[in-house]
Amino acid sequence: MNSPAKVPVKVDGRALTLSNLDKVLYPEYGFTKAEVIDYYSRVAPVLLPHLRGRPLTVKRYPNGVGGQSFFEKNAPDHTPDWVRRVKLPVPGSTKNREAIDFAVIEDLPTLVYYANLAALELHVPQWRVDEDGEALPPDTLVFDLDPGPPATIVECCRVALMLREVLAAEGLTALPKTSGNKGMQLYADWDGREEPSAYAKRLAQFLEKEHPRQVVSVMTKKARPGKVFIDWSQNNPAKTTVAPYSLRARELPTVSTPLRWTEVEGCERPEELVFTAADVLARVEKRGDLFGRA
Repeated sequence: MNSPAKVPVKVDGRALTLSNLDKVLYPEYGFTKAEVIDYYSRVAPVLLPHLRGRPLTVKRYPNGVGGQSFFEKNAPDHTPDWVRRVKLPVPGSTKNREAIDFAVIEDLPTLVYYANLAALELHVPQWRVDEDGEALPPDTLVFDLDPGPPATIVECCRVALMLREVLAAEGLTALPKTSGNKGMQLYADWDGREEPSAYAKRLAQFLEKEHPRQVVSVMTKKARPGKVFIDWSQNNPAKTTVAPYSLRARELPTVSTPLRWTEVEGCERPEELVFTAADVLARVEKRGDLFGRA
């Protein structure tokens, strides 16, 4: 029996109307919008610390992962007034806007609200805003490791170990997570010692010079087959990276999943580091937040 098209609920005292809960958003897996909302609700205790204070960009899939999608940065006028919004400048906007009203997910009702919009993917920058909505300096350094076929996440793991060593020599502790797609990311708390994008670029170029058969630091497609591209540009303040514990819009409801370094060290097959929503909930219950740095 189908559920009603609209279901009024209260989440931590906030009135929400959930819609089309039976809609299948991951057809190959039969994963419905209700299951997306359930996942985000249950993972919220470990997810919310990584979203707080960070202006939100969502990727919405109203007709599921096989349908059209769109990025949404600006919080529309119909966004509930209890959702935190911050107006921030967006120089060089493709829509010729000087500023955008970004939403900031800081509580469970806001997270459920966006899950109900089929905002499957949650992307955030490497900086936060303060209580007044003013942008703070970057607090996170991130390296996005993208394998050029036939390389896979297995090769990304090898490069991640190299990068961990370089960062440790610089006094920075790296934490790994899958992208939930083909590759992975390394994060480190950032102390503002210099401009983060320039710093990350220098480290990527150093590893490319040391390991030219495995690493590339430029985005040029012809340079990437069989190598791992270290994307240092994610540290540009205008860019975002998929948040820890965010779903991804793949065939399966995969998640950008924090990892233990032993999993990185021991990875021999790509499927070892594929985690679905159910896998991640079980991991969190057993191990807590492996990315407990927020």
